Amino acid sequence: MKKDRIFTSKRSGKNDFKFDKNTAIVFDDMLERSVPFYDEVQRMTAELVRSFIRDDANIYDLGCSTGTTLELLARSVKARKVNMVGLDLSEPMLEKARVKLAKVNIAGRLDFKKADLNEDFEIKNACVAIMFLTLQFVRPLNRDKLMKRIYEGLNDNGCFILVEKILGNNSLFNRLYIDLYYDFKKRRGYSQMEIAQKREALENVLIPYRLDENIELLKRNGFRSTEVFFKWYNFCGLIAVKN
Repeated sequence: MKKDRIFTSKRSGKNDFKFDKNTAIVFDDMLERSVPFYDEVQRMTAELVRSFIRDDANIYDLGCSTGTTLELLARSVKARKVNMVGLDLSEPMLEKARVKLAKVNIAGRLDFKKADLNEDFEIKNACVAIMFLTLQFVRPLNRDKLMKRIYEGLNDNGCFILVEKILGNNSLFNRLYIDLYYDFKKRRGYSQMEIAQKREALENVLIPYRLDENIELLKRNGFRSTEVFFKWYNFCGLIAVKN
């Protein structure tokens, strides 16, 4: 795993965060060091998914990046005849995902496809759909349309797992949680300059909602059963079921 050093040098001007080749190379380390309880939330996701798997149905990872979630799922449910589909807009991320899962055998199929979640894409016969730190990168104007597509593509009793960075419900808690998150990143080896430069790069790219806004987004697009399964300051995990 190559160490994330993207923001160690002083940058001139404003450069938005990009999911390019340079990011793909260090992305696994970036997530491990930037997302609180990353491994545990991945494990919890796999546990929850196992309760909703149906043979001859599909699992979709929307915004699959380097394929970490699908790799864990493939190893934990490989005896089940379920198909797995990873969608991502970044070709460098998809290339790394294909390499990572090349030697993982499952009873069903495993496919990776290039797709823009802001646009139309196919999701059908799904028992599970997952968005792991992905919805926050979809333009807010397109999120209802996306959520409706996910809901309609799920089979009855299928589940949707959403892991997101979120805003606090007021400015006091929002500032407090952000400060505590930056303390976490410092403990994981990031410098003050790296933290500041990445924050600036993400400013116009990552647009989080509050927790209640994400729940309302789910409910108004069909999901009546929703539950928080993980919460750490400004990160949360939600599970929703189509019933």
